[in-house]
Amino acid sequence: MIENPWTPTHQAVESSDHGELMRLLDEGADVNEVCCGMTLLEHAIDLEGDSALQSGAPIDSRLTVILLAYGADPKPQPPGQMSAAELADYYGHDIAYRLIDRITSATANHPRSGLWSWRRSRKDE
Repeated sequence: MIENPWTPTHQAVESSDHGELMRLLDEGADVNEVCCGMTLLEHAIDLEGDSALQSGAPIDSRLTVILLAYGADPKPQPPGQMSAAELADYYGHDIAYRLIDRITSATANHPRSGLWSWRRSRKDE
């Protein structure tokens, strides 16, 4: 019998189980977890792109949107692999590509740590 190689969060991505993915992330699962050489975001983009390619249906980008909303890092992890943006480009996954472009542009111009520091200081007032 072959064992399932996926962690629970990667299995939620593989099954396109949006509710389970959000539940696991809400409970503290690492949004940048790597399993079988792919981050959750890379896995989601690969799954969404490949599913659309095989079925001829439009790309369903909900997994990608969920992961980016939870703070997934679009940089390639582990280094040397295709990045999430490269996977999105490969599959013509325009929504993923545009979101990653906006997120990486925004964080380059406005580092997140500064935003969190500002929020913490506002709470103390």
